[in-house]
Order: sequence, then structure tokens, then C-alpha cells
Amino acid sequence: MQQAHSADGTPIAWEAIGPADAPGVIITGGAFSTADAARPLAQALADVGLRGVVLDRRARGGSGDTRPYAPEREAEDLIAVAAAAGGVRAALGHSSGAVLTLRAAADRLDVDYLFLSEPPFGFDESRPPQSPDLVDRLQAHVDAGRPEDAVGLFQREAVGLPDEVIEQIRHAPMWPALVDVAQSTVYDATITGETPVPSPAMAAVSMPVTVLRGGRTWPFLVTATDRLAALLPAGRLVVVPESQDHGLHPAGTAREVAAALG
Repeated sequence: MQQAHSADGTPIAWEAIGPADAPGVIITGGAFSTADAARPLAQALADVGLRGVVLDRRARGGSGDTRPYAPEREAEDLIAVAAAAGGVRAALGHSSGAVLTLRAAADRLDVDYLFLSEPPFGFDESRPPQSPDLVDRLQAHVDAGRPEDAVGLFQREAVGLPDEVIEQIRHAPMWPALVDVAQSTVYDATITGETPVPSPAMAAVSMPVTVLRGGRTWPFLVTATDRLAALLPAGRLVVVPESQDHGLHPAGTAREVAAALG
């Protein structure tokens, strides 16, 4: 993987998949995700004539981490990767990565089109808001050498998984990889805590935006995607039937991206 250096000097690992002269789409995943998780989507984009640009968000994989953290720093990471990759026409974010992508677009991310997949905005008032001390409790676990407790806490309070499911995940092959990026739970919780709904600047993003939703997903994400598509000046909602349960189906998503970009 290559490296771009963000505005604060943090190295961000990235890779492009697809023809060098094809329009680029920078992909930003959600909690616990790395460039590896985004590669199937990048390949699906390459298969439809685009170039997928994957990255390790800060504190993950091959990327560095610089304190103090702020969501603005991660927005700058996307800007740096887009500049390094060149020819990036669109940005696609999933889950908290969609929140971050919209934030970057409200700053100075130089793209023509956004794809926001199931951002967890709290428009649904039936869903309890994030606890104001969640970020501090997550950081305390990491600082005390208990990264596994940070992962479990994030899954319970930020994602909303029941304890029995978390216990199953603890015994799954994926668990060590989640623990490895425990510091990033602090950052994702910071992003969603600071912007439970879009800020005025985010709501004013005027470029074309396709809000993506799976054919079956969590009820609060149905509300979030409906409301966001209606809020944005040039927003529209597209349902990807193949995407299920807050997952992102590579081929189905690539199909919609290619159709929108023409």
C-alpha cells in the first residue's frame, strides 16, 4: 500500500484498484473496518470501469495515529488520500464512514459526487442517544490495557448489540482483528457523538448525493436514510436490494455507483 500524509503529518495507508485512468471512488468504511474489508467493493467498482481507492482510517492497519484526535483530522485524511490518488471523482462512505465522508465534503474534499451508505444519524427519536461519557469510557479501557473491553463496550452501546451476540463475537475468528483497532472505537464514538444529526454545514452540501440503503436493514437506519436524502439539497435515496443487515453488497453497490456517475 502507498502512504499519504494528512495535514497533521499522520501517514494514511491507501491503495487504488482498477485502471489508472478510470474515475476514482474513495471508499471509507465504518467501525472496525480496514482497507482489506473495502477491497471487494473496490474490485467491483473496477469491474464496472471505475477505480476504487481504499484506505486504512487512522489508528487502523497500516495508518498512523496522532493525538489529540478530532473528526476534522479524519476529514483531512480523506482529503489527503484523494489528492494523492488523483482523479478521484466521488467519495463513498459506509456507516460512520458515511458521516465522516459528508463531513469531509462540507470541508474541502474535492469530489463531484457522494454516496452515503446507511449513516447512523439519530433522526429516530425512539433510539436512545449516545451516552455523553462513552468516549471517555472507551479511552479509559484502552489506556488501561483492556482493548477487548473497549470493543465490547462499543458494540453494546454504540452499535446496540445484545450481550449474547457480543459473547459470540468474542469467540469468533474476527475478534483479534477487532481488538487490534480498539483505539478507533474512541474515534468513531467521537464522530457520532459530535454529529448525531448533520451539522448545518453538512446539511448544506450541494453536490449530488446518493443515499444508499440495503433491502433489509435496522429500523433506525431506514429513518436515517429517508431523512438524510430529504434534507440534502441534491440528495436522493437508492435501495440496494442485495445489501442486507447493515452490510454493503459489493456488486450491487458498484452497479448503483456506476449508474449515478454515468
